[in-house]
Amino acid sequence: MNPVVGIDVAKDESEVQAFLEKGKPYGASFSIKHNREELDKFIKFLVEIKSITGSIPIVILESTGHYHTPIIQCLEENEILYILLNPIISYQAKKSSLRKVKTDAFDAYQLCVLYYKEEFEPYKMRGIQLLNLRNLSRQQEIVTNMYVEAKLQFHTILDQVFPEYRKVFGDLFSKVSLLILKEYPTSEKVLESNEEELTNSIREYCTSRSALWAREKAKKLIDSAKQNPFRKMMYQSHLFNLNMYIDILFHYQGHLSELESQMISLASEIEEYKIIQSIPGTGEKIAATIISEIGEIDRFNHPKKLVAYAGIDPSVYSSGKFTATTNRITKRGSSRLRHSLYLAVLCGIRSSRNKKLKEFYDKKRSEGKPSKVAIVACINKLLHWIYALLKRKEIFLDLV
Repeated sequence: MNPVVGIDVAKDESEVQAFLEKGKPYGASFSIKHNREELDKFIKFLVEIKSITGSIPIVILESTGHYHTPIIQCLEENEILYILLNPIISYQAKKSSLRKVKTDAFDAYQLCVLYYKEEFEPYKMRGIQLLNLRNLSRQQEIVTNMYVEAKLQFHTILDQVFPEYRKVFGDLFSKVSLLILKEYPTSEKVLESNEEELTNSIREYCTSRSALWAREKAKKLIDSAKQNPFRKMMYQSHLFNLNMYIDILFHYQGHLSELESQMISLASEIEEYKIIQSIPGTGEKIAATIISEIGEIDRFNHPKKLVAYAGIDPSVYSSGKFTATTNRITKRGSSRLRHSLYLAVLCGIRSSRNKKLKEFYDKKRSEGKPSKVAIVACINKLLHWIYALLKRKEIFLDLV
């Protein structure tokens, strides 16, 4: 017998359907809540099936954000094999049915049917270190997006209070820039002070720079205040909002710095991270994100599978006598991995940091390929290098 258990995962509970073998469902479906008591009952249910079939059933379920996490941890704790499906695969299988049915019980049933139609490999459990690194990497992306949104809102408020302030410091969001703006948010505040007072304030917030630099910034601040169209501030609400966003920006900067520190500290203990970082153009954060998204290279038995996992593989469209000549990449893999590889390629070909990759890019361009097509080709090449390096456990210099 070849038993399987399909689970349709939802937020707080899931629907379970078992098959003893192909075409032979075991009883009716039932729901389980994602708590310890009901998950233990589920494990006993799997043992019950083993007593009938002689083997513990494999479990098949969809990847659903984080809702499947309690079930996955329970299965891994009990060393039960499972198949974690991309929802696209199960969605396409459900569409093959002529009947239009959408229930949790039907979805769990269909997962079992799909198991007997296709040949799926059990999900290979990933190391805790790499999973921790992936969690930190993804959290950094979330916080970065929130930080970018806060910066946009900050710009909107600054435009209504002190737009000329942008000319004072090279980096508007540096610590000294934000602290000075917090202390002198309006033209009135700046012009009430003299050059000496402003210089001393700037030096207090930036002790690493010279007095001459601080005095130059103080002069620029005064000139900006004189050019500011909002000489007198009518709306106190704008000042409140400006002060609030400065605090928010500092808050996000602190969290991003801590996340980056944690990522690099954790990544430095992983051998694969040092291998990825040996590729020119691949910095600390990019290397950490790449290795956290790829995980163990043993999960892929061919470089083309790694390319597909990143969503860089070309789509194929052919029908009758028609065959498409322009095919876009599928973009069905890890978007975080794809974006990190894109940044690594840009860093590598700019300033010719990665001479081998730059030569490949120039070759594609000389063949008449558009810039974006050439970059995608470089990403594909980079993934093949990464696959070879991780498989051989070599650094980039050994490969070339």
